[in-house]
Amino acid sequence: MNKRQFGYAALTASALTAAAIAPAIASSLGGPLELADEGTFFVGGQVVRSEYPGTPNAVVGGAGAGSITINQMYVHYRIPKVVSAPPIVMVHGSGHTGVTYETTPDGREGWATYFARKGFPVYVVDHAGRGRSGFNPTPINRARAQSDAKSIPDIPLPTRERAWQSFHFGATYPNLYPGSRFPGEAIDQYFSQLVPNAEVTLGETGTETVAALVALLDRIGPAIVIVHSQSGGYGLDLVRQRTDKIRALVDVEGSCGPLSADDVAKQFTKVPMLAVWGDNTVGASGPNSDGRRNNCAATIGAIRTAGGSAKFLLLPEAGIKGNTHMMMMDKNNLEIADLLIAWLAEVGARK
Repeated sequence: MNKRQFGYAALTASALTAAAIAPAIASSLGGPLELADEGTFFVGGQVVRSEYPGTPNAVVGGAGAGSITINQMYVHYRIPKVVSAPPIVMVHGSGHTGVTYETTPDGREGWATYFARKGFPVYVVDHAGRGRSGFNPTPINRARAQSDAKSIPDIPLPTRERAWQSFHFGATYPNLYPGSRFPGEAIDQYFSQLVPNAEVTLGETGTETVAALVALLDRIGPAIVIVHSQSGGYGLDLVRQRTDKIRALVDVEGSCGPLSADDVAKQFTKVPMLAVWGDNTVGASGPNSDGRRNNCAATIGAIRTAGGSAKFLLLPEAGIKGNTHMMMMDKNNLEIADLLIAWLAEVGARK
């Protein structure tokens, strides 16, 4: 075999191997997407002095201390060519980034682009201190410099086994529930997108993201907000701080309270709220189970009793079965998106 033949054979073998191990990837749906604008920016953030930013010898003169930016939040926006709905802000949950709402693990269209097709200007964020928003390395570098291992913050990352149950993929890893809508053939793609909750290095975890979301609403004006899982509580705080700038709150398997009677009367009767829950949550273990779901049902009930517009949507009761905690990635994700859009029109939030 000459060198050319050997090279071709090696290339062919490599391609066949890659094809064998690659997951089945679907085509993106929807065709060409017409946007008037797309880009990124940051909101929030403060400049602080850090005595331990890291690698002091890399700084001219050897002076390691200096000014760094923390608490900022990354925003990716897509403005459709024809705008026919209010802006919509999409906020992810624990262990994730804004990728939650982008292309699904198996290559189908995600909510970010689908809502843009439907006329919504879409703003997808990464929590402050998470993913593309960056994080504050000072506590880790300080602990290392002072040989104080006990002060190193715990930075959690969901294991496959923990995520499997908590996110309602199946009772035991790696087996999916019968009838599951999650694209199990692309599970490696899904787990590749999980990231550590590095915002724990910021101190008051969550308040920084809420402050950045407030800054985002102040910048773009009244918007619909979708929160998921961990960010459910962030959505509640956002309503408390910017009631007049939230057209509607959609809570996907996130915390819904508890809310005080004062909260309900002063803020939450003024903001339409939809709580959406998928399958296999009844009797499940972990945070995304009976306690959180029942709390959401109670909150929705309290808002309705007080005269507000609110709906609790348990998908299996609506005849839609098999959805996981990551329903924006499930194989019927666009069907669920259409349900959300229909509800927004129903409560007048799409005008």
